[in-house]
Amino acid sequence: MSETAENTTTAENTETVETDAGRARITWHRADEARLVLAVGHGAGGGVEARDLQALARTLPGHGVSVALVEQPWRVAGKKVAPAPKTLDTGWRGLWPALTAPGPPVISGGRSAGARVACRTATELGAHAVLALGFPLHPPGKPERSRAEELLAPGVPTLVVQGGNDPFGRPVEFPEGDHDLIEVPYADHGFAVPKRADITQERALEILTEGVAQWAASLG
Repeated sequence: MSETAENTTTAENTETVETDAGRARITWHRADEARLVLAVGHGAGGGVEARDLQALARTLPGHGVSVALVEQPWRVAGKKVAPAPKTLDTGWRGLWPALTAPGPPVISGGRSAGARVACRTATELGAHAVLALGFPLHPPGKPERSRAEELLAPGVPTLVVQGGNDPFGRPVEFPEGDHDLIEVPYADHGFAVPKRADITQERALEILTEGVAQWAASLG
């Protein structure tokens, strides 16, 4: 069941979707003639206001990709702590019919914990591709607790965008596999760059959005 409410001040609309994990929310940023939909979920420590998700929502519709910013039920309910991974997966599965309803193939994506959800569910949901933003390859300081198996599981074109100084896994730590990887120099897990860096925050986000746009354009 879904309800749609138009936002008259922007080119967005918001849709609420009932899932087995509770009520979720999708904020659409639509391309005029979309050939793809990028659905992106947030991490365990924040929502769709994250700088990388907002940058993609501003940029990709101009490249023919509609962006669906997905808020998991726990965020919609106002909770501060994310539930277990299987509950996150349940919420994502429940959203999938609404994400595929517009018609174009759907790239399943997310940042941090949301990237893990996208990887875990891509095959069963029939995702066209996977976008992993700040994939948490391991907990900070614990490289032995690798989540590489999740990253390598989708079996569809996969792009990882990773900060050069991400404590959850620097680009050089990622395993060989059937995925592409873009490094955002100096960036941390949230793609923030320090003021002393050789690139600006604006440029860091441009590297991210330009890379994702080029990769999306390459998808058949």
